[in-house]
Amino acid sequence: MAGASREDGGPDLFLVAEPEKYRKNTDICHHFPVESALCVIGHAMGNSPFHGRFFGVTKRKLYGFVTKSVIMCASFFTRFTSKKPHIVESPPPPSIAHGPGLQIPEYKNKPYFIVASVEMGNTTTKCILTGVSLETGMSYVINKTVSMSRDIRKPRPGETIFGETLDGTKLTREAVTELVRDTLLKCHEEAHLDVQTDLDFVVRSTGVVAEMESPDQIGDFVIALANGCLIAGVPPRKMTPPMSKANQSEKLQPFSFADKVVFIGAVAGVIPPVGSTGVEMVANEMEGELAMAGIKEGAKWTSVDFRNPCVSIDFGTTLDGRITSDVSPDNPNPFAKTVGNFCGLAGAIPDAIVRGTGLVQERTGTALDIFGEHSVTGVLFSVGNRKLIADYVDRCHKHIDIRIVPSERNRFGRVPVNADLAKRSGIAMIGCDCGTNSSELDELLAIGNEIYKDHSLATLNEVVDRVCAGMALRLVDVAVENNLVPHNASIGFTGRAAISGRKPDYILEGIIERNLFDNPREHVVFVDDGLARGAALMGRCMNSLGKPKNPIGGVRGGPCIMSRRIKIGK
Repeated sequence: MAGASREDGGPDLFLVAEPEKYRKNTDICHHFPVESALCVIGHAMGNSPFHGRFFGVTKRKLYGFVTKSVIMCASFFTRFTSKKPHIVESPPPPSIAHGPGLQIPEYKNKPYFIVASVEMGNTTTKCILTGVSLETGMSYVINKTVSMSRDIRKPRPGETIFGETLDGTKLTREAVTELVRDTLLKCHEEAHLDVQTDLDFVVRSTGVVAEMESPDQIGDFVIALANGCLIAGVPPRKMTPPMSKANQSEKLQPFSFADKVVFIGAVAGVIPPVGSTGVEMVANEMEGELAMAGIKEGAKWTSVDFRNPCVSIDFGTTLDGRITSDVSPDNPNPFAKTVGNFCGLAGAIPDAIVRGTGLVQERTGTALDIFGEHSVTGVLFSVGNRKLIADYVDRCHKHIDIRIVPSERNRFGRVPVNADLAKRSGIAMIGCDCGTNSSELDELLAIGNEIYKDHSLATLNEVVDRVCAGMALRLVDVAVENNLVPHNASIGFTGRAAISGRKPDYILEGIIERNLFDNPREHVVFVDDGLARGAALMGRCMNSLGKPKNPIGGVRGGPCIMSRRIKIGK
């Protein structure tokens, strides 16, 4: 880097002038401070002079790539000032001060609706305690206990294996019951809460449906989850809707509308697919419902009005989610319909790429083991050669199949589906697969091995983020092609394969490029712990604990639908 003084006596100019050092056609990330200077970024071809634009930089560090040929334009720095995506991470509950150094959680003194979300997925098993302030309607995560599903105890003699996770971990009803019991009790102990006296409601869900052949097997799994809750001491009444307002606890009754409205199965202002029991169309229908509800609740922490119509996508190990319809203001039925479902593979695809490195367990390793689950924003430059990364991303996507699930398929991405029923019901079932029922995951392992062997872990991280963002955008494209994303729609994401790393930035960039909305940032949101938030919201819906002044049901920009529901009830 060479410096030169300006003729007018101003600050020095700094030129990147080491072309011989960068003969290799790869990008190298450099970090150099520029104090009160103008930075000239141009291109060097051998000994040719620099040609570039001048950018003012005052007392800050500049991070950049320098290559054999770098061509910049005046819009180069817009990426540094572009608006960040709305990313909602779980906030802790507020505390009340009782003297110096004494902080007591608000849920100990004020009316809170405490819900336990018990989730057993292909990668993790979680119990997340969520507290909903009945005064404001806002949700807070009280405690979270997470374990790896692969660590579940092995089947014992005499136990029947009724299913397995995507990575092949065998499951029995007894083992699942014990895992749920232990996780639920541990979560309450860590939060110093009692299962019988402090807990108000429990919602159970699972995404482990890949190796199940029939609804009966899925029913066994749900029973195992319920048994685990019962053995932990959860009363049955805390897992089902109350029959009337009189059946609710005294704490909830002042905030309940159970005497004015009837719970008809609608969650967050959306009714489930017509004619579906939750298993007939796609095996993980309930997870899609919870994800949609959770994104709606999480969006309350942002300026995004994430109400109907909306596209909700959960990028866990498997893919699930929903697309909801618009509702006319004068429609006597205020509920939106489910017009689309998502199914197939999601996080299993980056997991396969990562397993090729040999840095994680060959069969059960995940991207979480290396890269974690938190989002990273504000990075000035992607790491690695952009063309190289783009080539790897394209190679990965050649094996990824994203489309409307053909009516003759009974599985897509190894998830049981009834695509023919979905087609006859007018519901678009959008699937993501790798080959046919994950038949080409080995090709992704080989690509991951090549990236790590020939380049670096940073390059692998960037490829994974770009591949996942591309998957998300392709799903949106299919929805757009089927006229399921109107101009007043919102798009929300949850799950590790959509909200970790730089994926939110790349997904938002792609949506902006598609010109779907006038102000795209206010139509897109990323929410952590979507299923747990959805569980809390489902519990509120079942107990009719709505907040008309802070509505979640209804349409974007519209009023609360409580008055119309009360009118229907009469």
